[in-house]
Amino acid sequence: MAGQMSGLFDKLIHKRRLRRWAGAGEQAEVLDFERLRALRSRARSLRRMLDRVIHQADYRLALPVIGSNIIRKPLGTDWAWRPPLWKGPIPVPGMAAVPAKAVIHDGATVFHDCIRSEMTVRQIRNSRNVDTAPFGFRIDVFRFDGSFLSLVVDLPEEATKGLRQSHIIRMDVSVEMERPLEIFARLNIKHGPNVEQIVRELPLKEGEVMVEFDLAYSNLDEKRVERLWVDIIIEGPEMNQIVLRDVTFSRRLRAEL
Repeated sequence: MAGQMSGLFDKLIHKRRLRRWAGAGEQAEVLDFERLRALRSRARSLRRMLDRVIHQADYRLALPVIGSNIIRKPLGTDWAWRPPLWKGPIPVPGMAAVPAKAVIHDGATVFHDCIRSEMTVRQIRNSRNVDTAPFGFRIDVFRFDGSFLSLVVDLPEEATKGLRQSHIIRMDVSVEMERPLEIFARLNIKHGPNVEQIVRELPLKEGEVMVEFDLAYSNLDEKRVERLWVDIIIEGPEMNQIVLRDVTFSRRLRAEL
């Protein structure tokens, strides 16, 4: 009740102020110069504050909504998922001199074998018109004396339920980079004591790409699937900035001929 009264009171004050400035606009035609200068000064101060509010509101309302789960789903998709790193803000958004094993957030870990780390990572807010994910993940690499750099993404338990050899797992990626390089995606499926691995190279001719892992070519034991994870492997990252604007996964059954 108190909130409703407060809202009503604010609306009344707002209407009164609008009427006041409407009247001031009419009086501007007949005011003497001294009072007109004072009115103009007040109006300009108000306009600066209003412009700031409008600018910030337009910017924020144009951004993808935090928690948005808009995902491109092929026909027949029975599971789709966007990792939390791209879905919502994380407690520690950035890290410098990234260690050899750096947990960025639950289910997202950076691995490398550099002797001296000259690398930074940061979760960033996406702001492009084409972005569907609220957040992106940026990796800045300077000198790189290691042999590998990867971002490991653990898939949730839901991805394992009902997983069959007739499934195709799809990974959609939106990526930007300062200089051309190669990025590979390796799907890992732990079933019993074994780990099945399927590697695909991302076709980086365009910013938004996808790869598919057809489990028909695996030796998957459907009854013993325990967990899935994907290694995003970045080749030759030295003196480069890589921005993963979005990463999503989906699963569908292969069409039977």
